[in-house]
Amino acid sequence: MQFVLILSLVAAAIGSGLVAGIFFAFSTFIMTAFSRIPAEQGIAAMNSINVTIVRSPFMALFVPTAILCIVIAVLALMNWRGSASALMLTGAALYVFASFLSTIIFNVPMNDALEKVSGSGPEAVGLWATYLRDWTWWNHVRTVASLLASMAFVRALMVV
Repeated sequence: MQFVLILSLVAAAIGSGLVAGIFFAFSTFIMTAFSRIPAEQGIAAMNSINVTIVRSPFMALFVPTAILCIVIAVLALMNWRGSASALMLTGAALYVFASFLSTIIFNVPMNDALEKVSGSGPEAVGLWATYLRDWTWWNHVRTVASLLASMAFVRALMVV
């Protein structure tokens, strides 16, 4: 059982760290670059990313890491190990709630709304400005949460 726990923590640390890196790229330069081009081009680029990402290896990282976090939370509760279990629960909660679920609750609906708007005209320009601000803010949340989750899993590995 100890081997399964350690393997799970290593995989969750790597998974949440990789996801944090992807989100970090969006927060630090991709969305900024999109804000510098005309709305029509930015919308087209983001819509293309949104179609591509759900069919990419990212999903084979993003979703299984969330499932693994749930497993880690259950393992922490089933066999309480003091600070190690607290760190395991913290990492799992950060990833599942602030990264995974916030994506579903906030970012995906914004993506869906963006897909429905034409790439030109005042409606598109207004939606794009709001989208850039709000989507990026929630992406910052996902970035920090995923990074903190990874750090919690690494720390749990040090005390388990």
